[in-house]
Amino acid sequence: MESLLTQERTDTFLTDLQCPQCGATYNAAQLNTVCKKQDCQSTLFARYDTSISLSKDVLKDRPANMWRYREMLPVIDPKFVASMGEGFTPLLPVVNLPEDTKSNQVFFKNEAGNPTGSFKARGISMAVSKAKELGVKTIAIPTAGNAGGALSAYAAHAGMGAVVYMPKQTPQLFKDECRLYGAELVEIDGNISDCGKLIHELAAEKGWFPISTLREPYRVEGKKTMGYEIAEQLNWQVPDVIFYPTGGGTGLIGIWKAFNEMAALGWIGDKRPRMVAVQSESCDGLVKAFTRGDVSATFTDGGFTIANGLRVPKSYADKEILRVLKDSCGTALTVSDAEMETSVKELARTQGILMAPEGAALWQAYKKLKADNWIKPGETVVMVNTGSGYKYLENIGI
Repeated sequence: MESLLTQERTDTFLTDLQCPQCGATYNAAQLNTVCKKQDCQSTLFARYDTSISLSKDVLKDRPANMWRYREMLPVIDPKFVASMGEGFTPLLPVVNLPEDTKSNQVFFKNEAGNPTGSFKARGISMAVSKAKELGVKTIAIPTAGNAGGALSAYAAHAGMGAVVYMPKQTPQLFKDECRLYGAELVEIDGNISDCGKLIHELAAEKGWFPISTLREPYRVEGKKTMGYEIAEQLNWQVPDVIFYPTGGGTGLIGIWKAFNEMAALGWIGDKRPRMVAVQSESCDGLVKAFTRGDVSATFTDGGFTIANGLRVPKSYADKEILRVLKDSCGTALTVSDAEMETSVKELARTQGILMAPEGAALWQAYKKLKADNWIKPGETVVMVNTGSGYKYLENIGI
C-alpha cells in the first residue's frame, strides 16, 4: 500500500478507506460517507500502511494532545488540522474506595478536561479537520448534547458553518452553548434517531455534510486516540478490561481499532482488553442483542434517561460493536438512572470529580462484574468517563 501524499507534505500513513462488511475500498482523498453498495451501506474505516517502521520513541518530544499519533490519523495536509488541545486526558486511579478496588488496579480515563468538556472533542476535531480538507463548508449533526456543542465550537474555530439538531428534552445548557458558538440549532420532538433522519433528508437540499455517528469515517479516528493514550499511559501495557458507555459506540470501536493498529506497528503484543459496553436501561438494544447472541440490535427506545448520550435507540454500527464485544471476549450490561445518580454522587464525594452520568454508569457496572467474579483479582481495569457532569445538573438531584 502506498501513502496518499509524499512525506514532504504529511506524516500520515493513510492509504484508503475500507468497508468491513463487503471489503470494498474507497479513495480517502475524496469525500465519503458510508459504503456505496446498496445492500451494504456499512461504516467505512480508515486504513494505514503499518509496514512503515515507526518507533514509539517518536512520541517523546511531541505535544500532549491526540495529534501526537499523527502518522495513524487521516488528515493529509496539516494546515487543515482544527485543534484546541484535545486529548491526552489523565488516567486517574480510583482512590478512597478500597473495598471496591482491592486486588485490582482501577482507573478512570477522565475525558472531562477536553475542549467543551467531553470526549466528543476528539471525534469532532478529526471530522471537522478532514471535512475542511475535503472542501466542506457546512457540517450538520444530530446530537444528544455533547457532540452538538463540540461541533459548534470546532466549526467556529475552523471558520465553517454548523447545523445542530437536538431533542427538546436535552438540558438547556447544551442548547445554550451551541447558540453561543454561532451554530444553527433546531430542537426536535423526539430522540437522536429522529434528529438524524431529518438531517439526512435535508442534507443534499441544504448543502450540508452530515457527520452522524459512524455514518462518516473520521469521528472514530479521533475517538480511537483514547486507546493509544491508555496504552502509552500504562507504559505500553494492555489493560485487562475497558468499560465504555455505549450509545453510538464510536469510542468502543475506535479503542479496539487502536489496539489492533498498535499491534500491527509492533508497539504492543497480542494481548487485547476485554471490552464492556454499558447501556442505560432505557436504551438497551445492544445488551439484549449480545445476550441473545445476535449479530445486530433492534431499535429500542424506552424514553428519557439522565444520561443523554445513552439515549441512542440503535447504533448505525451495531454489528461492529457486537463483533468487538465477541472478539474481545467482553460483555454488555445495563445500569438504571437511579444507579447512575448514586454513582455520580459517590464518585464526586470520593474522587473529587463530577462525572457525566454516562461515565458514572461504569462504576456501577464495574461493581456488578467484580461481584460476579467476571473481573478477576490482579486485573487492571480502565473506565472511560466521557465527560463533565456540570452540564447535567438539571438532570441530577442534589
